[in-house]
Amino acid sequence: MAKKTVATLQKGEKHTTKCIKMVKSPKNGAYTFKEEMVPNAQLNDFFKK
Repeated sequence: MAKKTVATLQKGEKHTTKCIKMVKSPKNGAYTFKEEMVPNAQLNDFFKK
């Protein structure tokens, strides 16, 4: 029987999602990745920034 390797990040009523956004650097034009744990209620605000 296989072991379950899924980590739960949902504790109580605070459900979060790991968001990854590509951001272009103003210095050299290269793209970097911004990672954050965001509550589900604030997902749209994270991607609008």
